[in-house]
Amino acid sequence: MAGKKYMGIERSTFVIDADGNVAKIMRRVKPDTHADDVLATLPG
Repeated sequence: MAGKKYMGIERSTFVIDADGNVAKIMRRVKPDTHADDVLATLPG
């Protein structure tokens, strides 16, 4: 890559509440545990 540094892919999730507001931002998530983290964030 000719000595250049690249960021690559950064996985992010934005949880939106019922009013349309951003309730939580999750950055640099790990695919193995991400589904459980999102379910833990949701009410109910």
